[in-house]
Amino acid sequence: MTGRVRTALRAVAGALGFLTRVPVGRREAAWSAFAAHPAAAVAAGYVVGAVSGAVPALALALAPALPAASVAVAYALAVYALAGVNNLDGVADCGDAMVVHGDAERRREVLADTTTGVGALAAVTLVVVALALGALALAGTTPVVALAVALAAEVGARVALAVLAAVGAAPHDGLGSALTDDAGAGTVALALVLGVPAIGWPLLVASPTAATSLLATTTGAFVGALAGAALVGAWARRRLGGPNGDVFGAATEVARVAGLHAGVIAWTLS
Repeated sequence: MTGRVRTALRAVAGALGFLTRVPVGRREAAWSAFAAHPAAAVAAGYVVGAVSGAVPALALALAPALPAASVAVAYALAVYALAGVNNLDGVADCGDAMVVHGDAERRREVLADTTTGVGALAAVTLVVVALALGALALAGTTPVVALAVALAAEVGARVALAVLAAVGAAPHDGLGSALTDDAGAGTVALALVLGVPAIGWPLLVASPTAATSLLATTTGAFVGALAGAALVGAWARRRLGGPNGDVFGAATEVARVAGLHAGVIAWTLS
């Protein structure tokens, strides 16, 4: 096994260990490899997206009479069982920072404050409700569409994390700087290449007519996820001076939600 392959596998393990609850990659060497190669986050997107997306897909295929709300709850539970809830802490901290008055330094102080304010409660509530409603929309599609949207949205969210690491500059040392320091144009290119299968797989398995509709759906979910993360990244640049760990977590959650809704909208219009 070459050194590059070993490093790549270690980075993927680190991404899974840091971004999911999969019991791998918990050692310091794995984390360091992931921090040096943030594009490995895309692997976590495939794992979380495929497994969580299989929940509504199987429910629609095997038990179509199930209430859509129950299918939606099952999907949301699967997402957080796999990805954990650490990102919601980032949503909460960013929510408090959004509503505080003051400059970037004051907002960063609020990010580090353990007190939960009304901004945090509102932000987490909005994200969770939006995820549930997106999942409810998934439950109104077909098994293939549900899996396709969930996968493309999740992979898009992790591609967006790598892009944010490459284009952002953390305002201080910490988790954010660990991801941004070594990331650059190569990170963006690799993450996008790794994300292509989540968009293009319908061309390989579906008829030309169905593939066209599915391709529009997966593209919508993927681009929607990127756009959602871009909004969070732009806010962080203006209000905080750059992304930190909380921003990466919030961007991932917002990207997932935006991708779900954009994917279902694209499927509806295609």
